[in-house]
Amino acid sequence: MLKNLFGSVVKYKNQDYDALKKESKEKGTLFIDTEFPPDDRSLFYTPNKMQGVVWKRPKQICDNPKLFVEGASSGDVSQGRLGNCWFVAACSCLAQEKEIWNKVIPDSKEQEWSDEKPENYQGIFKFQFWRYGEWTEVVIDDFLPTINDELVFIHSQSKNEFWSALLEKAYAKFFGCYEVLDGGELAEALEDFSGGVSDTIDLVKSNVNTNVEERVKLFAHMKKDMDRRSLMAASIPATSADEMEASTSNGLVKGHAYGITAVKNVHLEGSGLFGLFNRDKLPMVRLRNPWGQGEWKGAFSDGSPEWNKISKADREKVGLTFEDDGEFWMTMDDFSTNFLNVAICRVVNTSFLSLNKTWHEGLHHGAWKKPNRAGGCMNNRESFLNNPQYVFEITEDEDEFMIQLMQKSTRNKEGSTNATIGFTLFKVELNRKYRIHNLNLHEKVTSSVFRDSRSMFMKHTATKGRYVIIPSTFDAGVEAAFLMRVYTDTANAFKELTLDHPDKKWWDCCGGAPKLVTHIKVIRAQGLEKQDVQGADPYCVNYNVLYIIQVLIHIVLNRVNYNVLYILYRC
Repeated sequence: MLKNLFGSVVKYKNQDYDALKKESKEKGTLFIDTEFPPDDRSLFYTPNKMQGVVWKRPKQICDNPKLFVEGASSGDVSQGRLGNCWFVAACSCLAQEKEIWNKVIPDSKEQEWSDEKPENYQGIFKFQFWRYGEWTEVVIDDFLPTINDELVFIHSQSKNEFWSALLEKAYAKFFGCYEVLDGGELAEALEDFSGGVSDTIDLVKSNVNTNVEERVKLFAHMKKDMDRRSLMAASIPATSADEMEASTSNGLVKGHAYGITAVKNVHLEGSGLFGLFNRDKLPMVRLRNPWGQGEWKGAFSDGSPEWNKISKADREKVGLTFEDDGEFWMTMDDFSTNFLNVAICRVVNTSFLSLNKTWHEGLHHGAWKKPNRAGGCMNNRESFLNNPQYVFEITEDEDEFMIQLMQKSTRNKEGSTNATIGFTLFKVELNRKYRIHNLNLHEKVTSSVFRDSRSMFMKHTATKGRYVIIPSTFDAGVEAAFLMRVYTDTANAFKELTLDHPDKKWWDCCGGAPKLVTHIKVIRAQGLEKQDVQGADPYCVNYNVLYIIQVLIHIVLNRVNYNVLYILYRC
């Protein structure tokens, strides 16, 4: 069970599904959503951008409408006249994960059209999306835009199935109108459906397209993540307007997102392909074109001779079909050299009652605010440490952890309102509980790249110790709200560092001697050549360490003025 799929739900626009449905039933009318009316205001910011649109309820489009026809599958969803293949690909991924799908489309049986109880239908539906740490319920009516009795936007392969069209409408309402969905980030839709943490991998910059070792590592990660029920998709970005949705010679489309529906090793032993590929298992990826048609034409494409050399049993194991349904298989080698980006959304399991991988979560809502909490990136050395700071611990000898920084941006007619963001990770003293004030005294472990994306993600392995994350905008003085999330194998004591130094209590003037325990770590030394008694080059001179200890003892025994202790904490 995925713990982060549950919890309290916020009502979008303060609309309560049960109350609105009851009100419509008492009035004897079908629900009409005044917050997202069935007219041009809900379609586009630009008036009259699409002519001939008629809003119709599903029963006006077909005789026997259903929310689902034989359940949901990745093959249900086809793209309409919006450039939202990123959203359609995410829907294909969603359809494969029943538990996530049940969260996004709650009470689906109760919402379904019922032949036995037609009076339950009131023309109202509800969906749920994750946003910035909480689930939000979005209520809609079931008026859908049509032209010539055909749905304008997303539609299912079955003409009487409407879950995908209604889901798209709820998502459009969530962000303002349908036009806002014209162009977007695949990783964002995957997060909004799952509450997971998304990562977009550039196959060129990470050398996966040319380096066999990197390719093997990525396949292993993808297979592990798919087994853990992560959502995935891939794309080939267009470099110009002319390339948008242009087909390549091998059948793939540029500027288009494909849902990844399986990552498997296909058995080759005993087949005629064993010698060709020099391995007993072939790493392969199954993808789906949101258009519902148009597939890969290379090796292992539908009906290609390579499949004839795979046993029938192994073909059945991977669910092979030869239909023009937009779904196809590729070898990992072909996948890595033809696609440029892969989005992986890890649906993080934090339930301790689960048999699957469990993470410990640290979560905090923060903000960059002027005058003293918007310091910019490390290029702004004078102000960088003015940013919010967060501490967490790794208690194992080594731990692979995940960090995600998500800014609370919006989508509008101008596009997204994203600032350029990133974060930097430092290793600090084991007893660090106050803010960092000197960059030179702390080890920088790593840093994310800075991009104008809604979120930045990092998966990193580090050793036992205490770490401080400093999230920042690239430029100083930029204000924005954000959500910081950290996931580790063990309890991580994640929290924000808010104090610059110890608070001075009223009893300090009459209480006992102050106590201080600290760790001294020598980071570097210079000018110490041949100072050892035997002429060798020491790592450090003992009396320097003794002097520090003497100073600390002097402070404790003589109750030195509080400001001296303050100075010690100013590092």
